[in-house]
Amino acid sequence: MTAAVLYGKEDVKIERVPIPRVGEGEVLIKVQVALTCGTDLKVYARGYHARMIVPPALFGHELAGVIDELGPNVKGFKKGQRVVALNSAPCGQCFYCSKHQENLCEDLLFNNGAYAEYIKIPKRIVDMNMLTVPTDVSYEEAALVEPLACVLRGLHETGVEIGDTVTVIGGGPIGLMFMQVAKLIGCNVIAVVKRDSQVDAAKKAGCNDVIQITKVSDPIDAVRAITPNLRGSDVVIEAVGRPEAWEWATEMVRKGGTVNFFGGCPSGTKVSLDTQRLHYSEVTLKATFHHTPETVRRAFALISERKIKSADYITGEAPLSRLQQVLHTMLNRNTQIKTAIIPGH
Repeated sequence: MTAAVLYGKEDVKIERVPIPRVGEGEVLIKVQVALTCGTDLKVYARGYHARMIVPPALFGHELAGVIDELGPNVKGFKKGQRVVALNSAPCGQCFYCSKHQENLCEDLLFNNGAYAEYIKIPKRIVDMNMLTVPTDVSYEEAALVEPLACVLRGLHETGVEIGDTVTVIGGGPIGLMFMQVAKLIGCNVIAVVKRDSQVDAAKKAGCNDVIQITKVSDPIDAVRAITPNLRGSDVVIEAVGRPEAWEWATEMVRKGGTVNFFGGCPSGTKVSLDTQRLHYSEVTLKATFHHTPETVRRAFALISERKIKSADYITGEAPLSRLQQVLHTMLNRNTQIKTAIIPGH
């Protein structure tokens, strides 16, 4: 089969590799679509991911497809079914799983290889995080389950409530999902973005206000200026992964408010925070990572109910042979939000 192999920093090659053989409880999926995402872009730029992937390795993790082969003793699925398989599954037995923090599982099993004609799904993911896709849900929509599940967990852990003013820093796919879901909840949403295309996308996501950082002298003052009594936002979500944005977030939030550092900075990054403000203003600082089986199913329900639509996020399509060019273009900040990679084309 044809597949993308990550060798290191900005080094992805499209190669012929053997079709994986399935074992006990495993499933082979013929990939219909794999989506680009911010995490894959970071992996491409850095050449690795400490938790998810060590090169050389098959690459990509947002996908939907058709079951091509079943291993022995697979229950609940059959050949030819349309499915979405998540990129991980917890053990269900460790301390963190017992605390309903499956995303922190001591033995969290990751699976990569979505940018390929076929991908093998391990038994644990088949059992816990693979879902049947109805015929009225497209493969592109189904593949959005993974990032949306991460966003839903982030909002839940942050304690967002109806009527809250929520500021989202970042206009990438994850930032836009935070904006759209916060609006669906019934929040007043402020977007803080950089590029003209992100301004348009944030408005389409339903944001009440959009601040473009290149058009204001101080993003912090700009956010506070449009909040009641200049007090700041109830919740600020950082969805960029840059230290200056982490610092902005703590200054944009109101007294007693909550900040979610959702965007992961590069390893070793240090951030300078005003400890006096954090202490005397009782600011809560959160950081959320990944998804859980519960948020996966909630995300799938939102997509199935057409609350989240692929057309809002998937703005381009390319064959697998052009993956390297697509990722390189994304690094240079093109206007695409997500690109659907189609194997076999």
